[in-house]
Amino acid sequence: QVQLVESGGGSVQAGGSLNLSCAASGYRYTTNCIAWFRQAPGKEREGVAVIAVRGEETTYADSVKGRFTISHDNAKSTVYLQMRSLKPGDTATYYCAAGIGWCPSSLNRLSQYSNWGQGTQVIVSS
Repeated sequence: QVQLVESGGGSVQAGGSLNLSCAASGYRYTTNCIAWFRQAPGKEREGVAVIAVRGEETTYADSVKGRFTISHDNAKSTVYLQMRSLKPGDTATYYCAAGIGWCPSSLNRLSQYSNWGQGTQVIVSS
């Protein structure tokens, strides 16, 4: 069972930055992607960024391109999400997830992800 634990959320003013971390353990051989999703109150969960477990390939949602950066440190089994130029619209609970299959298309396919962290809240005030 893959276990994921997020940290690093908090409150920040618009234009500020936050760095999220996702500590992962128990990878299965089928785990191919680690992604960040977010869910704002009353909205559906949406994919933010994904990185291939065995490479450096990354994909971002259009809404965060140029502002967010996903990376991983395989030695620490940790995936990071650097968030810059934050906007009030980025306010949400951010979840880390482990998935299978082809990573670039997975941000729109929650069904590829069967393991989720508990989430960490990000609040961006104007």
